[in-house]
Order: sequence, then C-alpha cells, then structure tokens
Amino acid sequence: MDMKTEKSGFRHRGIVRRIWLGDLPLHIVFWNWAVIGGVIVNLVTSFLFLFLLDSDQVIAAVAGGYLLSLPYNFIVFVGVWRSSERYEGDRHWAELAKYVTLIGMLLLSFT
Repeated sequence: MDMKTEKSGFRHRGIVRRIWLGDLPLHIVFWNWAVIGGVIVNLVTSFLFLFLLDSDQVIAAVAGGYLLSLPYNFIVFVGVWRSSERYEGDRHWAELAKYVTLIGMLLLSFT
C-alpha cells in the first residue's frame, strides 16, 4: 500500500463522504454516527431551537433547529443503509441497523 492508503484499505477521504458512500464499517457508522452523533446533534439543535424561539426569532429557530439536523440525519441514514448492504455478518443485524436508524432519525428529526 502506498502512503495515500490507510491501514484499513480505504483511501483518505473526508469523513462525511465516507459515511455517505457507506465506506465505514456498519458498527462504526451505526453506533458512533447514528446513535451517539444523532443524539448529540439533535439535542444541540433542539436546545438551539427552543432558545431562539424563546427569543422571538422564529425563522432563526427553524433554521437552527431543522436545517442543521436534517442534513446530518439524512447523511447518516444513507451511510448506515449503504454500510449495511456491505455488511458480511448476520443479515439480521444489518437489517435491524437500517430500520432502527430509519425510525430513530425520523423521531429525532421531527420532534
């Protein structure tokens, strides 16, 4: 392998691109980015939404609350879906990850 290749065999790419393409292993994109990252991003944007709404900044509240979290949720959902298609283990876990992420991201996005 040359200097441009990581130990895992993936070429150096931005993390968002790697998530989007499903290049990360399923357990990493699911647990790190969908579960932990999803909770953090959506809690922060929810607090931002409430703070701005309380300050009578309705347009900024909608922008901060939804326009930041929705793209994150969509990118991570696509990444989990694509990573699950590449998963070589028990298909049950891959399917479960897809549908748990779908439900979780929908709930986090619209609550």
